[in-house]
Amino acid sequence: MIKNTLQKIYLGLIFILLYAPIITLVVLSFNNSKTRAKWGGFTGKWYVALFQNEQIMNALYTTLIIALLSALIATLIGTAAAIGIQAMRKRVRTAMMAVTNIPMLNADIVTGISLMLLFIAFRFSLGFATILMAHITFNIPYVILSVMPKLKQTNRRTYEAALDLGASPIYAFFKVVFPDILPGVFSGFLLAFTMSLDDFVITHFTKGPGVDTLSTKIYSEVRKGIKPEMYALSTLLFVSVLILLILVNVSPSSKEGSTRKYVSKKSKAARFVFRRLVPAVMAIVIIAGGFFYGSKRSVSGDNQVIVYNWGEYLDPEVITIFEEETGISVVYEEYETNEIMYPKVQSGAIAYDVVCPSDYMIQRMIENDLLAEINFDHIPNIKNIGTQYMEQSRQFDAENKYSVPYCWGTVGILYNKKMVEEPIDSWSVLWDETYKDNILMQDSVRDAFAVALKYLGYSLNSTDLDELEAAKALLIEQKPLVQAYVIDQVRDKMIGNEAAIGVIYSGEAIYTQLENPDLEYVIPKEGSNVWIDSWVIPKNAKHKENAEAFINFLCRPDIAKMNFDYITYSTPNIEARKLIEDPAIRNSTIAFPDASELERCETFQFLGDENDVLYNELWREIKSK
Repeated sequence: MIKNTLQKIYLGLIFILLYAPIITLVVLSFNNSKTRAKWGGFTGKWYVALFQNEQIMNALYTTLIIALLSALIATLIGTAAAIGIQAMRKRVRTAMMAVTNIPMLNADIVTGISLMLLFIAFRFSLGFATILMAHITFNIPYVILSVMPKLKQTNRRTYEAALDLGASPIYAFFKVVFPDILPGVFSGFLLAFTMSLDDFVITHFTKGPGVDTLSTKIYSEVRKGIKPEMYALSTLLFVSVLILLILVNVSPSSKEGSTRKYVSKKSKAARFVFRRLVPAVMAIVIIAGGFFYGSKRSVSGDNQVIVYNWGEYLDPEVITIFEEETGISVVYEEYETNEIMYPKVQSGAIAYDVVCPSDYMIQRMIENDLLAEINFDHIPNIKNIGTQYMEQSRQFDAENKYSVPYCWGTVGILYNKKMVEEPIDSWSVLWDETYKDNILMQDSVRDAFAVALKYLGYSLNSTDLDELEAAKALLIEQKPLVQAYVIDQVRDKMIGNEAAIGVIYSGEAIYTQLENPDLEYVIPKEGSNVWIDSWVIPKNAKHKENAEAFINFLCRPDIAKMNFDYITYSTPNIEARKLIEDPAIRNSTIAFPDASELERCETFQFLGDENDVLYNELWREIKSK
């Protein structure tokens, strides 16, 4: 009795672990609030918004088409390769299988980088074709692995007997051998399809601008948080898989014919629907949907501009308006961090026309001669950018020749007024044991060190080893008090009252206050970081005039205001600020702090490769304690 009870409890725990995350995701897909930390009421609007979101739908169908095509081609090549390997001598066959297994044992990141370098060396343009070739490449070994055991089980004498009876080799293969290995071939296809569907790392390194799969699209949204439309899509995918599993398990059994002499027409029709019609309809839906959504973003010729921007850092409607007004097609790609963006621009593998790096990265790109000077005669709307922001830009672009400010903000402390004892005005609160396990720190080497360095009274651009060691010791001392090192999670945790204090970007603070009025943001008295993200044009850009037209368009007050409403990060566009209807936002000290507060702030600077290595080494020491 006790044993049965324990077994049921154990089984129940397994089901909870497996399905609790899925149930949570399904519930969130019906949450009227954009944040997971707050229930805003029941709604189905995210499902409607999903099918209106061309970027997500395009990523979905790109994922499905690549998975389907790569699985089919890999299955054909892998099956043929397995047959060839099986026909080899034992020693050669063993050696070939060992070579075949290497890609499966290899780390995905190694495979991804290797394929990227190979494509670059042969001057392939990274895009849909390179992703497809990469997926076929890493899928083939899985097909071989699935087919080989079935080949070993086949009786070669039966095949030879068919030849002796006058059958051609091809006819004998398809009538004698293929039916025996078909389960292995089908398993290889399913495995290849699943591996392709789920891949991120290899896709990330081999994709080009304007091409996204679901995995890369979701990853690019990390900075601003996953869209609720993604919850809706994930729910639909789960339900689709569940329905397919039910159909497969309730479909008429193939054994019915062996136990009964007569098979009804109804049974035959049902078997045809389950085995032939359903897969055919699914394939048609995937291909038709892919062409429908893919054609909307297709571009050709020189009348285009290739944009490389942070994830969720521009209102998609702005792109539509720009294309309609100018006739210039926009190829849009997103990245997650400056450090991911830089090597892709530096390699020259993709000729981006417009990129939006942060201040210190712009300085690094200028020093490494990666940027072209902007012709400001083509950007008359630069007049709308406040002079103070142009002056601040001189800290990383000394002559204002290479960049145009897009968004700016500060780093500060967000705290819950109901969870702290008194108003906060200093970084010192991050070392207060009163708030142990209630403190959220940025999981970023420069941001974390900036907090410690400013608290100690040093520059956040310090390269003095003694100062950096002191900051490291301070961060190690703080570590037992920290609930978590986070990036985007700080928003939801603070909105949901899961922490009392968090280090956050000012643009995120505006959003969190709208969701939870108990939250307050402050720039500590010791000073902080004031940052600027600006538009630049890489030196190898192929459509420079189109790039300048795009930047000029974004400097238009109404367009700048649209982007401010969408991303909530402060705009340097003075005229756009005047268009903000809500006076509480227009005059917000978070979005637009007083000049006296900014006097205590510094902009990050590029400290050189050696100092970057030093910072990263110290950060690893902190995280390993």
